[in-house]
Amino acid sequence: MIHALALYPLAALAEIGGCFALWSVLRSGASPWWLLPGAAALAAFAWLLTLVDSEAAGRTYAAYGGVYVVASLLWLWAVEGRMPSGTDLAGAALCLAGAGVILGGALRG
Repeated sequence: MIHALALYPLAALAEIGGCFALWSVLRSGASPWWLLPGAAALAAFAWLLTLVDSEAAGRTYAAYGGVYVVASLLWLWAVEGRMPSGTDLAGAALCLAGAGVILGGALRG
């Protein structure tokens, strides 16, 4: 579980960065050259999730989802300069709780 807790935030940063590169090109008029580091970031995201010690990819991705939601809201605040709302934070707490249940079940076997 410690291994997953270290890898999930790194994977989230890579995924959000890669997706944001595409968002920036298509929605904000950024240079198409941003697609190159974006693609590399998305490849890093997929690779990082393969390093999580789990017997099933689906369970790894499901548990990762809670971390992704929290990381996305941190991105919203830190990069986009928008404060998450109370409902954003409540939803993130629910997602983290769900990820914790999934990880806890995976540890028991």
